[in-house]
Amino acid sequence: MVFISEKAKSKLISLMKEEGFSHNVSFVRFGVKSGGCSGMSYELTFDQEKQKGDRLFQHQEMKILIDQNSIPYLEGTTLEYSDGLNGKGFYFKNPNAKHTCGCGKSFSS
Repeated sequence: MVFISEKAKSKLISLMKEEGFSHNVSFVRFGVKSGGCSGMSYELTFDQEKQKGDRLFQHQEMKILIDQNSIPYLEGTTLEYSDGLNGKGFYFKNPNAKHTCGCGKSFSS
């Protein structure tokens, strides 16, 4: 299971509207890929379709897709959003990350 904080959910819904998506029918896609200063980096996009091998999670009214290869890295992760002085944007709180870079956009497991 993965989670989205209330603040991140509000920002996602706003961004989805701006980009022509509806959170009622579209998906938020979480993923990881090789790269970044800690070895793996997070991906966050919007999608209209579920692909073969995707797993669908529902958190509150948000529909989240994660590809099969990313699931072990993201299990239990919460997407957060900060608009404070120390940084602005989305970041992942990942209990599987053994090391996270300072920007919060990459990790190692």
